[in-house]
Amino acid sequence: MNPDNLIPRRRFLAQSLSLTAGVPFLVTSCSTRPAPIALHRFEYEQPQMGVPFRLIAYAQSESHGQAAAKLVMERITQLNAILSDYETDSELSHLNRTAGTGKAVKVSPDLWNVLQAAQRMARLSQGAFDITAGPYISLWRRARRIHRLPEPEKLAEARKAVGYKNLILNPDTRSATLLVPKMKLDLGGLAKGYAADEALKIFRRCGISRALVAASGDTAVSDPPPEQTGWKVEIGRHPDAPAQTKPKVLLLHRRAVATSGDAFQSVVLDGRRYSHIVNPFTGLGLTDQSQVTVIAQSGMLADALATAISVLGPSRGLDLAHALGAALLYQRKNGDRLEEIISEKFSAFLVL
Repeated sequence: MNPDNLIPRRRFLAQSLSLTAGVPFLVTSCSTRPAPIALHRFEYEQPQMGVPFRLIAYAQSESHGQAAAKLVMERITQLNAILSDYETDSELSHLNRTAGTGKAVKVSPDLWNVLQAAQRMARLSQGAFDITAGPYISLWRRARRIHRLPEPEKLAEARKAVGYKNLILNPDTRSATLLVPKMKLDLGGLAKGYAADEALKIFRRCGISRALVAASGDTAVSDPPPEQTGWKVEIGRHPDAPAQTKPKVLLLHRRAVATSGDAFQSVVLDGRRYSHIVNPFTGLGLTDQSQVTVIAQSGMLADALATAISVLGPSRGLDLAHALGAALLYQRKNGDRLEEIISEKFSAFLVL
């Protein structure tokens, strides 16, 4: 991926997620920005981590905004080379290939940060969030591709390599050990959230404090646009919501929001709809036709929580969100109607 290939947008709208005009890309240093004057809004987009990464920033000039956006995209490219399970030469893939050898592998600070957060979420969710579910996820990707459920014997074989307690992290040596042969870590449940957090850090280092980063169902924002109290972020409608249902809009400031569920990816197998989210207890996609939206202090936390709560369900999910200071909207089909469970904290972010 070439970070110079940013795609500038040509539309200008008010303070919402689909925003302003772009310009041809200029490569400059963040240190050469002009003195503080009126801020201008710019938007950039580039494919990263298998999805479009969209950046919106308020900068002092075109060159300032574009230089910062270039550095952000370079950082996301760097993270993909560390965290991807698709790239065979990524740091994660190298770690996966040590499974069952008993080798303690020293990992980079970025991979360590994500592994630590993942294991904490696994413990708090009692395994509902589990990055060791990689063998299941590989089977499920194939099932979705060929439109056939995984064979029971293959699920049974994969089950032997799944279990977060088989991933050992040693903080003294910053190392990871995959205890069981054929283990495969999959960081899809929090990597994009972590990348969004890191993107905002790059913007801040370049002197841009008002920015938004969106990657598929994950969005993280810093300070609000000038003369605004927050960023307006629209939540995608549940696929079973009535056609006349208006999408919900959030007002966010230094927060992140993540949405997981059928609205993004699903497949019908043997007459039943399955989510792309794999239940680490069964190895199959979820079937409750839910959509989970979480607002949290960081993109990585919101991302991981949305996945965990999709597996846990609304009751235990509300408890987990509350324990971690997050806000939750849980939507699911119940018969012929759409059921919504909204935490008190979530309601405070809704634009009426």
